[in-house]
Amino acid sequence: MAATVNTVRGPVAAAQLGRTLMHEHFIFGYPGFQGDTTFGPFDHDAALQTGISVAERLLAKGVKTVIDPTPNECGRSPEVLQEISERTGLQIVCATGYYYEEESAPAYFKFRSAFGNVENEIFDMFMKEVTQGIGDTGIKAGVIKLASSRDEITNYEKMFFRAAARTQKETGVVIVTHTQEGKMGPEQAQLLLESGADPKRTMIGHMCGNTDISYHIKTLTQGFYLGFDRFGLEGLVGTPTDAEREAVVIGLIGLGYGNRIMLSHDTVNFWLGRPLVLPEPVQQLLVKWHPTHIFDDVLPVLKKAGITDEQIDTLFVDNAQRIFGA
Repeated sequence: MAATVNTVRGPVAAAQLGRTLMHEHFIFGYPGFQGDTTFGPFDHDAALQTGISVAERLLAKGVKTVIDPTPNECGRSPEVLQEISERTGLQIVCATGYYYEEESAPAYFKFRSAFGNVENEIFDMFMKEVTQGIGDTGIKAGVIKLASSRDEITNYEKMFFRAAARTQKETGVVIVTHTQEGKMGPEQAQLLLESGADPKRTMIGHMCGNTDISYHIKTLTQGFYLGFDRFGLEGLVGTPTDAEREAVVIGLIGLGYGNRIMLSHDTVNFWLGRPLVLPEPVQQLLVKWHPTHIFDDVLPVLKKAGITDEQIDTLFVDNAQRIFGA
């Protein structure tokens, strides 16, 4: 039986994913935005139109599928993603999962932990959203999103990692992670292995926050995929320059690891809450952080360095198909 992937419009064959971006956010809000609705009410039509515009830009670059790993408490909206997909034809995969402790919403499960086994509750949530659907939408999550802190994986975060590994063993669902400021990639990999996760179905994300080749090899030798998925985001939240990211990608491809690297941007295309007013210096830092930056600016650099079209197809097409089981 051919491997399939849950998209917001139903299952598709993994072999039909096509050119895939593994980490982009159509809609995102930091926990707490829900309490600021006086100044930041949700504008469904604006979010939808922004998403349609982004999807059309990506389709024009040959992108066929986008993984949107927005955590449950960060404004995940499978219904809006479904509308975007229906209106444009872009295949979108949404997630079940929670963010790292510092920027998450830990009070809820910490409170519940005083009265029962919260790790089992998280497992039940993951299982239902992957196998039956999110809420009453009928839309099934196609990936699990995990995240860890900058210098440790906290006990709170470890519950989600262990529950995700259990869910993956039951369902084969792909796991996509967030590492903070280039830290804890090898440690995430080790914890997931100890918990029974399958590295062939798991991408350790934001690895491009670290420019040390040895850091990447420690993670790769454990069998995992790496997400170089913050292209265009430079100088904020501990990110390096694109030039440094490009050098590491070129080096890892040269070492034979091109079959386990995937590129993306981690863009947020519609922020929840009141509108952001960014200082001019920050706006300048973000000028390249948009959904087609890789295709406009990064791929020409890779090609100039000798990366072939076949190798680029491996990064965007073959690797996505393999991680989803094709």
